[in-house]
Amino acid sequence: MFSTGQLIFAGLFFAFFVGITIISYKKDKKLHAKNYKGAKWVGIFFSLFLLILFIIKYFLKN
Repeated sequence: MFSTGQLIFAGLFFAFFVGITIISYKKDKKLHAKNYKGAKWVGIFFSLFLLILFIIKYFLKN
């Protein structure tokens, strides 16, 4: 389906993309800690909200 060259390109692209993403995140780690202090709570409450909606949907369906 894919040629050897395409598979090599995809593998290298993925490896470099992940590497650059990790390096960029490490550079901005202090800035993220300062600016996004309460973001984890927003994520937790949003996840709980979605879970509650699915539970309500499940019980109303049955």
